[in-house]
Amino acid sequence: MKRIWGAISKGRVAAVLVLVLSSLGLGRAVLADSPTQPRPKDATTAARKLGSAGDERLDVPAGKWLSGPGVVEPRERETKLAAEASGIISKILVSEGDHVRAGQPLVEIESSVERAAVATAEADVAASEAEHARARNGSRSEDKRASEADASAAEARAKSSADVFARLQKAAAGGAVTVDEVDRAKRQAEADEATARAASARAAAVAAGSRYEDVVAAKARVDVAKGRLEEARARLAAKTVVAPVDGDVLQIKVRLGEHYQPGGDPLLVMGDTSVMRARLDVDERDLGRLRAGSKVLLRVAAFPGRDFEAKVVEVGRRMGRKNVRTDDPIERNDTKVLEVVAEITEPKDLHVGQRVTGFIAAE
Repeated sequence: MKRIWGAISKGRVAAVLVLVLSSLGLGRAVLADSPTQPRPKDATTAARKLGSAGDERLDVPAGKWLSGPGVVEPRERETKLAAEASGIISKILVSEGDHVRAGQPLVEIESSVERAAVATAEADVAASEAEHARARNGSRSEDKRASEADASAAEARAKSSADVFARLQKAAAGGAVTVDEVDRAKRQAEADEATARAASARAAAVAAGSRYEDVVAAKARVDVAKGRLEEARARLAAKTVVAPVDGDVLQIKVRLGEHYQPGGDPLLVMGDTSVMRARLDVDERDLGRLRAGSKVLLRVAAFPGRDFEAKVVEVGRRMGRKNVRTDDPIERNDTKVLEVVAEITEPKDLHVGQRVTGFIAAE
């Protein structure tokens, strides 16, 4: 019986707690602000003036305008430069803000191995060119005279051996010499005659110069050596990053001694800031009132009350997603936009990458 009464008591306590919590929730709902009536705090916030302190939104100029957020960029956007080869950054030859010319070296990657390869290839080219010249020009005059002298000496020895053989033959007929001596003289005469013919042939070959096949082979070795030299020079050139166009160094993203690997962040960023532009996002709802050449007013949070005049010089050909987000809670993020480029008349004090709000004169 005690267990039964204990269970009943616990159930009553739980029921009382549920009733109390329900009462509290009902009271809060009754006393809460109306969901359809604005609170005083909300009314104050909604009544604030645009451009007031702490509010980044800008006043809209009088008249008919299309507006869109944008960003300042150089004449042809930014150029992010990378290297073909990896290695340790050995030299940074420019500083941020420098104006550079097309082809000017900007960054060097350690290249001692590549420089040694170029030196070796240059030596190979020099050696192969010397061999080709020797094959093409033939022997020197001194070599020709020496070969002619050797041929003459060999011919003289052959003639002397022939005379000795002839005299011994006559002496053998009278029994003055043996047959063995005659045979030895005959063999010597024949050997000297063969030597004379060989020396004469060598002299003729020296006088005639190299064979056509030898010249062609020597020329091919020169071409191979030059090809290897060009390859070595290309590998060395890949260790130096040069400016592709005239422009300004906007940002250097590496430091001396760092290891660079292609495929990651660029080495540096450059652009032509002689002409500054603003790339604006125009909402798809406003495209019907957009025209090339329209006047544009640019306003920047950093310069309140100041307008930067510009003109539409390029209208995109394809819709896309927004490039610039204003972080305004009422901003539509699911809409498509068209990029519009406006050239700034007086861009002083503006910086590449700075956010702006563009107002485009509407048709």
